[in-house]
Amino acid sequence: MDMLVENKVVVELKSVEVLLEVHHMQLLTYLKLSRHRLGLLINFNVPLIKAGIFRKVNGL
Repeated sequence: MDMLVENKVVVELKSVEVLLEVHHMQLLTYLKLSRHRLGLLINFNVPLIKAGIFRKVNGL
């Protein structure tokens, strides 16, 4: 886990050519282990940052 914002949002930061399924699963694992509900996976290696942001919700 790279950041925890306001003890509510888990943030995982990447700078990779392609986000793989393992990156998404990594964030979901962090959410489950920390018992937080909301997470953001952000890849900075994209032309538009909007295209590199993925929101994940853990149903607990």
